[in-house]
Amino acid sequence: MSFNEILGLIMLFGMIGVIFIGFPISFTLLFLALVFGGVGLGTVQTFNLADLQIWGTMKDEILPAVPLFIFMGYMTEQAGLMERLFGALRSLLAPVRGALYLAVILTATIFAMATGIVGAAVTVLGIMAGPMMIKAGYDARLSSGAIAAGGTLGILIPPSVMLVVMGPTMGVPVNQLYSATLVPGFLLAMMYIAYALGRSFINPSLGPPMTMDERREAYLAMTTEKISVPVLGLALFCLIALSYVVGLALTGSMGLPTFAFQIGAAKFSIDLGGVAVAALMAVPFFMSPYFRAIVLGMAPLVALIGFTLGTILKGLATPTEAASCGAFGATLLALIYGRLNLKALKNAATGTMITSAMVLFLAVASNVFGAVFTKLGTASVITETLIGLPLSDWWKLGLIMLLIFVLGWPFEWPAIILVFLPIFMPVVEKLQLGMSKLELLIWFGALIAVNLQTAFLSPPVAMSAYYLRNVVPQWSLVTIYRGMADYMVIQVICLLLLLFFPQIALWLPSVMKN
Repeated sequence: MSFNEILGLIMLFGMIGVIFIGFPISFTLLFLALVFGGVGLGTVQTFNLADLQIWGTMKDEILPAVPLFIFMGYMTEQAGLMERLFGALRSLLAPVRGALYLAVILTATIFAMATGIVGAAVTVLGIMAGPMMIKAGYDARLSSGAIAAGGTLGILIPPSVMLVVMGPTMGVPVNQLYSATLVPGFLLAMMYIAYALGRSFINPSLGPPMTMDERREAYLAMTTEKISVPVLGLALFCLIALSYVVGLALTGSMGLPTFAFQIGAAKFSIDLGGVAVAALMAVPFFMSPYFRAIVLGMAPLVALIGFTLGTILKGLATPTEAASCGAFGATLLALIYGRLNLKALKNAATGTMITSAMVLFLAVASNVFGAVFTKLGTASVITETLIGLPLSDWWKLGLIMLLIFVLGWPFEWPAIILVFLPIFMPVVEKLQLGMSKLELLIWFGALIAVNLQTAFLSPPVAMSAYYLRNVVPQWSLVTIYRGMADYMVIQVICLLLLLFFPQIALWLPSVMKN
């Protein structure tokens, strides 16, 4: 190995050691890149590399989607949509054992599709569900694990900010990555639910059903809420629109008549089958006492998610365009629900700036570090070493997944995506696993997304544990860690299923292309 290659190796191990001590990742990456780059490449070339990487990162057309999706998440939180969603599910599922586990995970799954960040979901779920679970006598370990694990789904399920950054790094369209991670995300949520409910049915003391007094209180809260005319109109519109879409899906192949009309130069058509199904689905809710919970708590948020993600998945809009519409829609929902005031707007804007600055600064620092690391030649040495290992292609892929799993413990995802992923990419592209290059990269992206989700459930980073500990001080960090460990096992099982059955990730992208 040359002097520069050895220098790059020292830089890599120095980064790992310093981060383990507890230094901030962004400043560590930037400092090491400038120091070691100055020694090995010279200060002029190092600063030129840094300049090119900074401008290149900031000019990326996909990155503006990051703050927009983050703002969308914070604004839906300020609008109180997560509280309404959790309240609706808690009331509807009250008689079931482990109802609060189920409500927490379902709320987290749906809310994950409205935000690409983790901290807000874990914090809000902890505030809402934590005290209820303690009062109802739920098991602290299982409860904390459900909140922490459910809250981390935002990093996997679209519109994940991580996938927005990963797409350009891998050279894969972001909408393809979104399609590939949607089914694994839902599968993981179902496995969480099966585990929590299974434990509750085996041992009812872990998750007792709500008492009659608690059910009565939840029912009254659900059915006596005052509804303004704009909120009612919005909820009805969203319900009918969603029902109409379902109606189109159910009747599209039946050949039912379509009513066409023209206004000026614009032509419109309405599928009568979709209208019929929409009416059949929507009308019964008008007579139901659960109308307020279902429509007010779920329909607007689900409609916002459907229209935002649907345009991305079908390729009708870029992630940035869809994110801007989603941010506007979330703000509009906050206005209609009467929650849009100066304080809410300030909180959402402040949270967006802090989170976006962290993500984008990490992206810049990681790109600069990666450029210097590659220029020193160490990245090529590691790549050639991995390619030259006397292992089959499947074992090489397994080794890469193991390395990413271990790296996910001390590192946050931007460092792994922007520093280590480019090292692994040449190895992955040469694997012969019986699929096209695009399918291989899409599947590999889904594997990484599921794998990196463990970074939020594994020490020493495990940010979910600290978020939850801050809002539910009754649960110790040891209890929270033990609860997250149970769900980490589920994540590993899901990762193995995705590894052995690639169609879990590849099925939806193939459907969306047709």
